[in-house]
Amino acid sequence: MNDTNRREFLKTSVKGAAVLGVGLSSLSFLTTAQAAADKADVSMPGDKKPVTNEELFRMGVIGPAELSLVTSQLALEKATDKDVKEFAGFEHTEAIAVTSVLKQLGTAVPAPDAKAKATLEKLQAAGKGAEFDKAYIMAQYENHVFLRDHAEDYLKRAEGGKDGAAELQGQHLATLALATFKEHVAITKRISGELKA
Repeated sequence: MNDTNRREFLKTSVKGAAVLGVGLSSLSFLTTAQAAADKADVSMPGDKKPVTNEELFRMGVIGPAELSLVTSQLALEKATDKDVKEFAGFEHTEAIAVTSVLKQLGTAVPAPDAKAKATLEKLQAAGKGAEFDKAYIMAQYENHVFLRDHAEDYLKRAEGGKDGAAELQGQHLATLALATFKEHVAITKRISGELKA
């Protein structure tokens, strides 16, 4: 293949990938609009409902991810324990990535529920130091337990992308996220135990 043919192939491939990407994003946006119309079906922390499709998976993740973003930003300012500060830095970066991807997929951000508001208020009121460190790590532990269970529930019900490209994309996201959710449950549990010692 000469250089001209390679350039044409790459140009055509990039255009095709862009069109496919826009098509998937549009499909994802339409399904999100439908789910937003029926928020009663969305599983939220403290509210266990079956996660039957990718749109419900995404909608159940974005609220806790937004809370994690805000509380981790607070932790970067108020945490004093070195492990808590380190975790907050990783979590902040992760939350930025997760919320960015979910928003690009057209996922609507729900208003914070009562538990999220209470968590944020508690962390805002906590003084800098041990009180804040303990409250932040416990909030992150609870958040990640929910996210882990949410992803596992969705993947348990998923059928290998049989319902189309958007569903397969959701299953891929859930599979990747689940590893991190499990890891963060273990890390926050360990740090919480060390803070109590």
